[in-house]
Amino acid sequence: MRIATTSRFAMRIATAAIASLLFWSQASATETWPRSFTNIDGSQTEIPAKPKRILSTSVTLTGTLLAIKAPVVASGSAANGQFFAQWEKVAKEKNVDNAWPAGKVDLEAVYATEPDLIIVTASGAGSTRDQLAAFRQVAPTILVDDGALSWQELATELGRATGLEEEAAASIADFDAYVAAARARIEIPAGKANIISFNGAGQSNPIGRPGGPHASLLSALGFDIEAPDPAWHTQAASRDDFVWADYERLVDLKAETTFLLRVDDSKAAAFRNDPVLANLPSVKNGQVFGLGIHSFRIDYYSGKEIVDGIVSRFGN
Repeated sequence: MRIATTSRFAMRIATAAIASLLFWSQASATETWPRSFTNIDGSQTEIPAKPKRILSTSVTLTGTLLAIKAPVVASGSAANGQFFAQWEKVAKEKNVDNAWPAGKVDLEAVYATEPDLIIVTASGAGSTRDQLAAFRQVAPTILVDDGALSWQELATELGRATGLEEEAAASIADFDAYVAAARARIEIPAGKANIISFNGAGQSNPIGRPGGPHASLLSALGFDIEAPDPAWHTQAASRDDFVWADYERLVDLKAETTFLLRVDDSKAAAFRNDPVLANLPSVKNGQVFGLGIHSFRIDYYSGKEIVDGIVSRFGN
């Protein structure tokens, strides 16, 4: 089962990398501009020339743009007005302006930025989808859904839009090699592992599914991921990445190791010390670990942080 899961992950990443390389090879032969980009809503955006000044309207897009060396000049930030810490240093080195916090849009800042491409995500707190018409008065604007894509898939899409197919493929290959090197350095504990975004009693506690980005990364490192029962899902729409389960369902998990999103090992104590969860195999084994404070979303930078944490914990 572990081999099959890991193979699917490797095949998906390899397919994305190959598709990106093929596209770049075809494009570089002619350097054809303008390009037509198919938005997530099915509409088309014509991009007249290779972008030199990109406005990323959502903080969740920017890490992947930086990873493919896109010329980002401004970006939306998180609700607290800050960039994600895992790539904030890179953004400062690139002099990326902080355009606005999630939930707010400053159209004057859009004009002042003088972008030649604006990128909008269709979902999440940073979505500015309702401003598409206004943005398109300023510059070509594309609409993607980073919530539905792995960062590798998103990198490939953004590479096509920006003429950075080669850079996108290189970032994916670099990350893949980083994961493979880490896997050779760790000793995986026996049994299965699960992934939980722990919120406690009275709330939904999302549990990672084997096909989700967090589970795929851990599978690539050699972990065998426990699949939560889809019947536990409390949301109206099904999801491929998580089952949103009631707190009471956590006691039915069987994995010998638990990884918690959004926290480090010190903050994992809330889960380890929860009396309702005391009989979970992972709690009894003393194998409850935080995946890191930036692990809520995997991009090129936070993914490497997660890998480094796993090597630090399980390195042989």
